[in-house]
Amino acid sequence: MNKLAIIGGSGLYNIDGIKDEKWITVKTPWGEPSDQILEAKIYNKQIFFLPRHSRGHKINPSNINFRANIDALKQLGVTDILSVSAVGSLKEELEPGKFVLVDQFIDRTFARVKTFFDKEIVAHVSMAKPVSPGLIRACEATLKKINLKYQVGGTYLVMEGPQFSSLAESKLYRSWGCDVIGMTNMPEAKLAREAEIRYASVAMVTDYDCWHEDHDDVSVDQVIKTLIGNADNARKMIVEVVKSFEEHIDPKDPAINCLDTAIITDKSNWTETTVKQLQNIAGRVFKN
Repeated sequence: MNKLAIIGGSGLYNIDGIKDEKWITVKTPWGEPSDQILEAKIYNKQIFFLPRHSRGHKINPSNINFRANIDALKQLGVTDILSVSAVGSLKEELEPGKFVLVDQFIDRTFARVKTFFDKEIVAHVSMAKPVSPGLIRACEATLKKINLKYQVGGTYLVMEGPQFSSLAESKLYRSWGCDVIGMTNMPEAKLAREAEIRYASVAMVTDYDCWHEDHDDVSVDQVIKTLIGNADNARKMIVEVVKSFEEHIDPKDPAINCLDTAIITDKSNWTETTVKQLQNIAGRVFKN
């Protein structure tokens, strides 16, 4: 059975027609997730919501426990993650309010643990194609249906934060051809891949970072103002994606069974302690 989870802002789950809401506490070997996870139903389909920064936006990007978040969702049987996040635009045509269906990342974070396999058992998953083509198609069909401005494809530059970019950094990232910049999708996307969960990123443009001469430097007030409008549109998108995402699942999705060829450490070197810690993430391959 396919189960969809949404990782994003606290306001995304205030959806008309949502039923059977229940906040669940999930314990993980990696510590506590950002928050409890909301289990609910939309069109009688089970769905989960995880507030990435906790309800009330209390966790800064560098302090998000990404491993616990992904492990908790895996325990709940989640097969697909839709990441919804606010970003700055690095291109003129990506104006505030527009949605970008990201298909590539450049990871410039440096203060975060980026793998589940950091002790005794080593695994190398491919991130050449870091998002789920099926989920992207489902989002594209939905955004077109509800008549929102969007771009299919784009590179998301993930910076450490929590400060916004310097002008020199913003110009550098533009010279690399990046489309948007944000602070949250790494290592989230990498960990989802290690957990064999299909992942897609919907980036909601809130500002022009600081490179645009005709716009003020990015500020929290500016971001929040645009986010309010974007959140309403994101909720509309989520409802439609819930209805249709299963129709778009690609049997050749790069996340499916990717651990089969990723673990390089011989079984003779695995310890019971490490296997137990990785059980939720890699239990499928440990049984083989």
